[in-house]
Amino acid sequence: MAIESVAILSPGDMGHAIGQLLKENELRVLTCLMGRSNRTKQLSEQAGITDVPNMNDLVEQSDVLMSVTVSEAVPGLCREIADAVKATGTDLLFAECNAIAPELSKDMEGVLKAGGARYVDASIIGGPPRNGSSPRVYASGDNASEFEQLRDFGLDVRNLGTLLGRASGIKMCYAAMTKGTTALHTELLIAAEKMGLTKELMAEFSGGQQAAVTRMEGWIPSMPAKSRRWVSEMEEVEKTFHDLGLTPDIFKGVADMYRMIGATPLGDENPESRDRDRDMAETIRIIAESTSD
Repeated sequence: MAIESVAILSPGDMGHAIGQLLKENELRVLTCLMGRSNRTKQLSEQAGITDVPNMNDLVEQSDVLMSVTVSEAVPGLCREIADAVKATGTDLLFAECNAIAPELSKDMEGVLKAGGARYVDASIIGGPPRNGSSPRVYASGDNASEFEQLRDFGLDVRNLGTLLGRASGIKMCYAAMTKGTTALHTELLIAAEKMGLTKELMAEFSGGQQAAVTRMEGWIPSMPAKSRRWVSEMEEVEKTFHDLGLTPDIFKGVADMYRMIGATPLGDENPESRDRDRDMAETIRIIAESTSD
């Protein structure tokens, strides 16, 4: 099937930027903003994505639907789309692009297939598209080759073969490294701040761990704005490792860290509203004060 239209759910930080990239490469890009936040609506409008009134209209008008939302929303959204596909009899290619455990992706394939859709296990690694760039979009399963057509429209799709769950799996391992180490760095810096050892610890790190310092300074100031939605993503990593017979406890702790940070005043930020002049030291100081006994 030739792809002429793509639906994006939901056009938030990543989704609206992917939609804009596809639109710039001559695809029709749609969404349904019913029930979405004002921020998501604004981002979608900025990207020039066409809003349709309901899910039935969305699946009827789309060749491909890319689900780009928070991990915890995946089961409900998949059931909603499956119901719309079944009600309309639409021939839809559904790409589950969220950070979820491979076993959950396999379960969602059953939900979508029962509704009549074709399913792609997908995942996104890298930041939102900027100036024509694209994150890596991994795809696996029987329909991955069809989804790979989006390479012709500027999306860096990487086909991992027909075995379902491989795309979800690579995201779980990658997120475990990036967001796991950020949580670890943040926790130890908070501990040092609470003990009055920040200056001494940073001097020690600067002497032998400069690469780690550079990474901390790059990631930590912007992290609180994303911390709430990372909780469910880390819970999916926890499930993935449990399913593989590994300890899930490390990422249970990581999810707890992001839950704690999300409960501070900095958790109310979003990527547009955050204070871009606030450095790592100030970020840690605010979190430490907000979590004092």
